[in-house]
Amino acid sequence: MKLALGTVQFGLPYGISNQGGKVIREDVKRILALSRAIGIDTLDTAIAYGDSEACLGAVGIEGFNIITKLPIIPENVVDVGCWVRNQVQASLHRLGVQTAYGLLMHQPQQLLGIKGKAVVQALERLKAEGVIQKIGVSIYSPTELDPVFEACQIDLVQAPFNLIDQRLNTTGWLQKLHDGGVEVHTRSTFLQGLLLMPSTVIPEKFQPWSELWNTWHDWLANHPFSAAQACISFVQAFPQIDRMVVGVESVEQLGQLVEAAKKPLDAGFPDISCTDERLLNPSSWNLL
Repeated sequence: MKLALGTVQFGLPYGISNQGGKVIREDVKRILALSRAIGIDTLDTAIAYGDSEACLGAVGIEGFNIITKLPIIPENVVDVGCWVRNQVQASLHRLGVQTAYGLLMHQPQQLLGIKGKAVVQALERLKAEGVIQKIGVSIYSPTELDPVFEACQIDLVQAPFNLIDQRLNTTGWLQKLHDGGVEVHTRSTFLQGLLLMPSTVIPEKFQPWSELWNTWHDWLANHPFSAAQACISFVQAFPQIDRMVVGVESVEQLGQLVEAAKKPLDAGFPDISCTDERLLNPSSWNLL
């Protein structure tokens, strides 16, 4: 099962299309139970995802590979190695596990700064001790990767990838990572839900890209596929991708995505790729 479960919704009301806010713990239990039953083996979380880690720990995550992420290192931290270790140990304690499959840098540039060498040494020490299995980075753009690989041996890269944001592939990095034995996880399969929205409810601030939405919805109108099925099938078509991280707000949503993943499309996808970072990077949406 290529699907992995993103858990930010378990700790925060996340996503432009989020209708229900933070997922309640009883629903989290049901989502994880279904995930186990259908063979999803990876959970993606982060220290910065509200109380997501505490929620997962309370519900129980036995049998899952856990990937979490370090937050930004405060400028006033003197002993970086100690800070990293304390953050990781606290994270594992909240999660109720002894080890993590992956530990990602939420801000990869911190591997390069003044404290970068100390961060790398701390991560490599935790890996050598078996506290974490893989060192990774969570990126917004493939342009971040060249300097990161010069600073550290990376085992896992998580990056956005969808019908609109195809940079990981068009830059050649997807194949390069695969050839180098680096595990590739993609996120933002639906561009935070924008690709699932009917054209009539897409927020006005996204109208500068109306041509993309028109092409997308015209294609959907002329094909017997759901938007979710098309988005998932597009990502699944790349064998270099190991896991596709998707977030859900209910067990029903998860069931729908799993069904969509089971039905790969035999159709050409519309060309709606874009390189405008104002659209591709959700952190810039508040400025639109």
